[in-house]
Formats: sequence, C-alpha cells, structure tokens
Amino acid sequence: MSSPPVPTITTERLRLRQLTDSDADAQFTLELLNDPDFHRYIGDRGVRTLEDARQYLLRGPIAMYASHGLGMCCVELKDGTPIGQSGLMRRAELDNVEVGFAYLPQYRGQGYALEAATAAMQWGKESLGLTRILAIATPENHASIQLLEKLGLSKEDVFIFPETNEELALLAWNQKSEPNKQ
Repeated sequence: MSSPPVPTITTERLRLRQLTDSDADAQFTLELLNDPDFHRYIGDRGVRTLEDARQYLLRGPIAMYASHGLGMCCVELKDGTPIGQSGLMRRAELDNVEVGFAYLPQYRGQGYALEAATAAMQWGKESLGLTRILAIATPENHASIQLLEKLGLSKEDVFIFPETNEELALLAWNQKSEPNKQ
C-alpha cells in the first residue's frame, strides 16, 4: 500500500513539488548532482547521464514518496524555474525524519533554502505530527550548518555514516526545545 502523495507546498517566492521521472526533472537533477559543491558536501552519486538521473529519481525521491509519504522535492521559483531540492526524507541509518536541501550555485545566498526548508519542516510538524527532525552535514559545510541552526536545529552528536565511515555533524530539532507559542 502506498503512502499519500506529498502535497505541493507554496511559499511567498517558491513552490515545492514532487519530483517526477520526466526529462525536465531528470535534466535538472543531473545538473544539481554534478555541481562540485554537491560532490564535496553531499557526495558523488555517480549520476552522469540523463538515464542515470532518471534512475536516481525513481530509486530515491519517487520510491520514498511511495514508501514513506515524504521525500526530497523540486524547489521552483513561482515561474517554474527549478533552483534546488529540499524536503523531508527517511534514511535507514537514522532513527527519525531528516530535513535536507541542495541548490544550484546561482540560487544560493538568497534565502531560498531557508524559505523552502522552513515550509517543509512546518508541513512535517503540522501534517505529519513530527516532534523530532534530524539533519546531517559535513563539519566543513558551515553554510548548511548555519542554515540548519536558523531552522531551530542544534548540534547533538557526531554521526558516522556506515557505508563510508565519514564523520558528519548530527543536528536535531525537538518539539520540547521550541518555546510554547500562545
């Protein structure tokens, strides 16, 4: 039985929507996953062709939508221009849902990542009832760690990624750590 679809989320400047295996989404994913900073901070996923990108989408975000009802979404400007990916995901290696994001270089530093990740986390809290959200980041990725801290996550531990033995910063948001909103 598949989970309900991830809703399209709109913000003041952006739209977050489910990724598809369309040529347009595959082309965008190919570009994003081959950005040098994606390789440096997230990892080389071995995606080199349009077909590789399509398979990555099918096995990754699209499969996660079906199995968990969440996943990375395409972040678009209101005119439909894809600028990045953001969303909530589930990894077998982590005990809670994780927030993630990646953007093309020309769209960084303009508040888009904060706007989209805030909306994704709000959806997770309000619609999915999440009381804890995690994130992992390479310790050298200061920009991402600062963004995660703006989202209300704080450094909690070191996470050793099982496949690579890479040490990553583990950050967490816990509902009890947020001030009561009256």
